[in-house]
Amino acid sequence: MAADDPDLAPPTRVLQQFRVVFNAVKTHFQQVERKAGVGGAQVWALSVIRDRPGLGVNDLAAALSVRQPTASNLVKSLAAQGLVEARREGADRRSVQLHILPPARAVLRRAPGPFAGVLPDALAALDEDTLLRLEQDLARLIGKLGADEKARGIPLANL
Repeated sequence: MAADDPDLAPPTRVLQQFRVVFNAVKTHFQQVERKAGVGGAQVWALSVIRDRPGLGVNDLAAALSVRQPTASNLVKSLAAQGLVEARREGADRRSVQLHILPPARAVLRRAPGPFAGVLPDALAALDEDTLLRLEQDLARLIGKLGADEKARGIPLANL
């Protein structure tokens, strides 16, 4: 039955819509991992580092909308795989600047887009009024769930 089936109760129709969204996200990340050989969050991080060579871990965290420890763990994993290099350049030798390595470029060529994921891409394509309504309605739903707000900083690819 379709999510717009009038014979279904509204909560059931909305639940089905969430299933469609989650399945689209899951399918995309599975395709990314299968084709690129690394996870979706790692591909997104690589694309940001490629586009902004020399950025720091804090800037990467902001670009990915995750907490700094999450970004730091991503960088450690990418460095261990030989995909990124953290260099100490410039006057402040305490901070590191991130650079992708040649194997990372090959990963990005293999990875299907959008690198940030299908959900952020789709949300960015919505108009401001729709996004505002969605934000308000989801805030209500999150309240009813009593959900942990700390989950805001967990990449969807890691859920």
